[in-house]
Amino acid sequence: MPKHEIAKLDIASRHLAVLRQLLAQHVPHTQVWAYGSRVTGTSHEGSDLDLVLRNPANLSLETDARSELQEALRESNLPMLIDLHDWARLPEEFRRTIEYAYVELQAGKQA
Repeated sequence: MPKHEIAKLDIASRHLAVLRQLLAQHVPHTQVWAYGSRVTGTSHEGSDLDLVLRNPANLSLETDARSELQEALRESNLPMLIDLHDWARLPEEFRRTIEYAYVELQAGKQA
């Protein structure tokens, strides 16, 4: 799995700090990966930020508090649309695409 360094992510450092704070607050036990154009270097000013939530204890189980996080992201001052997915609900082919190029934003704490 080609995991990229956080520096590869096309997002301002102040926005990354806000995003990480929201992740820690709403889904602290969840692994969070960024993927898509903001990781691969093909983003533009209006690109969304693609995130996938993963349950590190069991990847086949959905993560808790996804809707809470989605609402917090909508209410935040982040200037981009954030597309949020749950790993357990994604088709295997899409998972392989994400695994090809991602940045881990949060490792997820053990419950």
